[in-house]
Amino acid sequence: MTKTHRHSTLFAAAVLIAGVVAVTSAAQQTAETAPVSEGLAKATFAGGCFWCMEPPFDELDGVISTTSGYTGGNRRHPAYQQVASGQTTHAEAVEIVYDPSKISYPQLLEVFWMNVDPLTRDRQFCDGGAQYRTAIFVHGDEQARLARDTKQQLDDSGRFDRPVVTQIVEAGEFWAAEEYHQDYYLKNPIRYKFYRYGCGRDKRLDELWGEG
Repeated sequence: MTKTHRHSTLFAAAVLIAGVVAVTSAAQQTAETAPVSEGLAKATFAGGCFWCMEPPFDELDGVISTTSGYTGGNRRHPAYQQVASGQTTHAEAVEIVYDPSKISYPQLLEVFWMNVDPLTRDRQFCDGGAQYRTAIFVHGDEQARLARDTKQQLDDSGRFDRPVVTQIVEAGEFWAAEEYHQDYYLKNPIRYKFYRYGCGRDKRLDELWGEG
């Protein structure tokens, strides 16, 4: 083996090791989000791919932040590869911090419903598996009551010929996803639009919620 080839091999190995360390580090950085400041509140929703659930809430006045992450499972510090492959019981979800003096929880619920397919169990659009289920993770009795009320209203409305299967469950630990998932639609707008279109999300939402 020549000296040059030996150096190339060592360099390639170093790059590979660095990549493994970086992936491991990213997984370890996944952590439970901090408590909200006084006067603010949290809402947590699962609606399939979390990339697609951030934008409709980010544009609302009174929403302070949206964070993509994992909740509804028992494993601590789950990594994206584990959740996406169904190795955990977590769902992809978004945690919203909002100002109740500017926007109400029922308003957030309305935006949630209009951005999911509530009739499909353990699937959203092109993504299948329980990790892509729809769910409302409620923080307290009042959120639970309001979520149940809106779900019942949808069932009673006659809009759908099937029952709403979206879960309403108590919020547990929420683990923020890896940094590259946060604001993905802003960081990678072309890839995001391609994915969203290819997944048929907007077409199905229009079928469910469109006027005509």
